Amino acid sequence: MSLLAVKQLHAQSIQEPTVKSPTSFAIIVDQHTYDQAKPEIDAYRAAVEKDGLGTYIISSQWAKPDEIRTLLKSLYAKKQPLEGTVLIGDIPIPMLRDAQFLTSAFKMSQNIRWDKSSVPSDRYYDDFDLQFDFIKQDTAKSRSNYFYYSLSAASPQYIQMDIYSARIKPPVENGEDPIAKIKAYLKKVVQQKAQANPLNDMIASTGHGYNSNSVNATIGDALALRSQMPALFLPGNSVKFINFRSDNFIKFNILNELKREGLDFAYMTGHGTATLQLLNGYPLASNPQPSMENVARYLRSKLRSAKEDGRDVEAVKKSFMESLGVNEKWMLDAFDPKSIAADSLFNDDMDMQIHDIKDAHIKAPLVYLNSCLTGSFHLPNYLAGYYPFSDNDNIAAVANSVGVLQDLWPGELMGLLQHGVRVGNWMKHMAYLETHILGDPTFHFAGKADQRLKINTAIGSHDRNAGYWRTLLKENDADLQALALVHLSRILPEKEVSPLLKEYYFKSAFETVRTQAFIQLRQLENPDYFEVLHAAKSDSYEFIRRSAVYDLAEFGGNDFVKDMIQLYLSDPHSERVGYRLRTSLSFMEPALVKQEIDRQIRQNPGLSNAKLLADKLDQIVLSGEKTTQTLTKKILDKEEKEKERLNDIRTMRLYRYHRMVPVLIETVLDKSNSADIRVTALEALSWFPLSYQRRAIYDACEQIIKSDAPETVKYQSLKTKNIMEGYSKK
Repeated sequence: MSLLAVKQLHAQSIQEPTVKSPTSFAIIVDQHTYDQAKPEIDAYRAAVEKDGLGTYIISSQWAKPDEIRTLLKSLYAKKQPLEGTVLIGDIPIPMLRDAQFLTSAFKMSQNIRWDKSSVPSDRYYDDFDLQFDFIKQDTAKSRSNYFYYSLSAASPQYIQMDIYSARIKPPVENGEDPIAKIKAYLKKVVQQKAQANPLNDMIASTGHGYNSNSVNATIGDALALRSQMPALFLPGNSVKFINFRSDNFIKFNILNELKREGLDFAYMTGHGTATLQLLNGYPLASNPQPSMENVARYLRSKLRSAKEDGRDVEAVKKSFMESLGVNEKWMLDAFDPKSIAADSLFNDDMDMQIHDIKDAHIKAPLVYLNSCLTGSFHLPNYLAGYYPFSDNDNIAAVANSVGVLQDLWPGELMGLLQHGVRVGNWMKHMAYLETHILGDPTFHFAGKADQRLKINTAIGSHDRNAGYWRTLLKENDADLQALALVHLSRILPEKEVSPLLKEYYFKSAFETVRTQAFIQLRQLENPDYFEVLHAAKSDSYEFIRRSAVYDLAEFGGNDFVKDMIQLYLSDPHSERVGYRLRTSLSFMEPALVKQEIDRQIRQNPGLSNAKLLADKLDQIVLSGEKTTQTLTKKILDKEEKEKERLNDIRTMRLYRYHRMVPVLIETVLDKSNSADIRVTALEALSWFPLSYQRRAIYDACEQIIKSDAPETVKYQSLKTKNIMEGYSKK
């Protein structure tokens, strides 16, 4: 082994890798943690290097995120390029603002307290093309490691990570010592890295209320997983699907599985908070007695909430008696201590609590929490952290720092894990602003050694050798093909990659290959894509049909109204597709939607419920029409309070009413409007990157940039223009 090289640079101790490897890895640690946990961190580095990945150890008293980002960029530019980093201990936390469109769903007003309305995100550290403007450091003592940044208008407006990142930052409560937890965790990692563990045992769970409780969505994801990881379905291996419908308290089933010897990977989907995985709602019931118990439990909880909030309990009770037609007997025991205790235990058992994870000896080395907020690593105490940072066998948890979209692609490139792709290299391809790894990002399952090395090297070094990816495309493996399509889309010119993507969409039996082809074609937005988009509404994979609904709504052009009504008729049994369609129909041109409702539904003798269905859709269209008329009037009314106008403009961030685009453009171009109104309207327009009116938005931005508008308005115009222009480059 070569001598350890230690360099001192601006109080940074940089220990060079001791092994040669195609790519490298960096351990970034604060000086105090390194001083206290040096043997464990050194042993962790040795274990990573033994696995064939040259590793830096860099320690310092980090004062701000910029120091770390600059350092990582310099390592990435070396001959042995950096493929990833892990941030250990008290590392500054970037809190990103003006970038909510890079999250999957987060749309909170930034007028709310900054620590709540910003996105804790390490994309600051791992996506070097993104450009940020520093705003300030938080002044609260408990949040002094929060650093607020705004995404620059000059920055690319999409995520394409250069390296992967992860946090080793354990949750703490009641005066716990985080360094003791870090030391214990690293000892566990070193021990686990000495083992070769294939991925041959997995569970996938679904919680209550997710994706409209759609059975077809769940079945579709199971079928896709079968094509991604067929070995799991062979005798001797195991994959289990756990649904909240199976038990009133499904968490005990999940806990039993998580603690089962041999479990490799747990993929858990559902709603969440920073301290809860939400699993069950009130029991599904058709018999009178359990239905009555649900109502009584609901009423008791409402009365207790009223008392806690200082509201008039008697008035609340009377309100429920009138609205639900119940008498006072339903609520008599609301404040009985025995009733309170019983309901508390009942509610505790419906969801996964921190103490459940903390006290369980979890066997799965990898878990993915596809839920909101459980990965809120910026907080002292957060649920996802208890998976790796407890006395168990878990090495890494993938989780989200803010709320996430329900309609995420559930198993995007998940099959790569079976081939020994490092968790970080997998995460690079599917991360939003909020997606994070807690624990060791170099963790991987066994796989075939030669293939594992080639794939990790190709991903980590951003291999632009189209020949390698074309070779991978020939593998009879769903996610290796899908990965090849991703990288070929980044390398090849449109004239070569577009027909290739269309070919693989129409010929592949693999759900995930078709989905990847669809997504990559979306970025080209050319005739091949529109041909695939029209076909996608009839795809056998529910997620592709659902994705097609999103895109049809995001484009909003008249050409797609016919497709939307056809899909609504052909797929009424897919709850989530139906939900998205009903929401999206109000975005389209009302007259044309009504025309198609009449033609395809009301005048269709083959439909047994034609009038009822047509009337229902008409109401949705009418409601959307009234909403946009009201919005138009209020937004353009200079006599309206500015606060109200701003709130109405922000509505378009969530509801893509395409017919409101001209109204927003008029608002933006009107010099008599305040800078706040114009900036907010421009920001709202930035959420229409696929709209058929995108060119008009782009031209309006250009006009403002060349005008004498206030600098704040010009700045947002540049940002919105770049979003319109750059969306296709994602």
